Amino acid sequence: MEMLWFWLCSVMVAIYAVLDGFDFGAGIVHHLVARVEGERRQVLGAIGPLWDGNEVWLLAAGGSLFLAFPKVLAAGFSGFYLALFMVLWSFILRGLAIELRSHGQGPLWRAFWDAIFTFASILLPILLGAALGNVVRGVPVDSSGYFNLALFTHFGTENPVGILDWYTVMMGIFVLITVTNHGALFLCWKTNGPVQERAYRLALPLSVATAVLGGVSTLATARVNPDIYANLPRAPLAWLGIALFLLGLAVMLWGQLRRHFAAAFAGSAAFIVGILAATAGSVFPVMLRSTLHPSFSLTAYNSAVGHPGLVAGAKWWLASFPLALGYLVLLFYLHRGKVKAADEGKGY
Repeated sequence: MEMLWFWLCSVMVAIYAVLDGFDFGAGIVHHLVARVEGERRQVLGAIGPLWDGNEVWLLAAGGSLFLAFPKVLAAGFSGFYLALFMVLWSFILRGLAIELRSHGQGPLWRAFWDAIFTFASILLPILLGAALGNVVRGVPVDSSGYFNLALFTHFGTENPVGILDWYTVMMGIFVLITVTNHGALFLCWKTNGPVQERAYRLALPLSVATAVLGGVSTLATARVNPDIYANLPRAPLAWLGIALFLLGLAVMLWGQLRRHFAAAFAGSAAFIVGILAATAGSVFPVMLRSTLHPSFSLTAYNSAVGHPGLVAGAKWWLASFPLALGYLVLLFYLHRGKVKAADEGKGY
């Protein structure tokens, strides 16, 4: 059951990364692809019906961790306290920017909220990418099962480590470029006219940058946490993830060259899921690696609740997950096709 719950949590994190990734990316590029007010509303209209629902998957992943691995959630919240507040405020600012920009018609009012939207959309993937880098690199979990991290120390990956070092910053930049590309491809798929053409011109160089940074990050990960690659021969799901992100990369590039934007966006989604699946498969069963001593690491086995709790939770998860997934499919179906900018005073 511990392995099952490890992968259930991983699935929800992957879904969240794909869904919130494209609206982060749309926020990052919206100043570049939208030059006038109507075009800005077109970008916001593309993500408007989806963005708040996308964030529910992050709450679902956190709730699943609380149910199955409360020790991991408790240690992560206490150790990343400062970083979590930065993430929380970025989410708040981003939501306020989307909702409030159309409450006033003054150009200064809208320019202010558009700038906040871009700023928060850039900051969030950097912070979440740095968090992923911390999980892969390891944190100073001690014998009590807890840790405390400064924002930065000497910027190296040896103890005493901080939240930010050369590796976690690089991972933050990699995630930033990846979701920016993902958002540009989403806009290629969902918009038309000048917005689509500008997004298309951005997407191909961003895709190449994503592929290059993915390779660099892979090499850096081998240096920071060699155990990941030592585990590969015993991790068939990691190999499946590797195959998925390579296939996704190929489809993403092919779709752009052939202007099949739905396929390109699907390839980008597969690339993101594959990266996360390969990472999860390689680190299992470790969930928070200790940089102090391997025996202090929090794993799926020493951090899980009792077997009856895992079984009861799995029954509820298997009943509720299809409902959430069905709602997601229905939402995309209802908002299928190209998006047009709403009239002034209507919509976003």
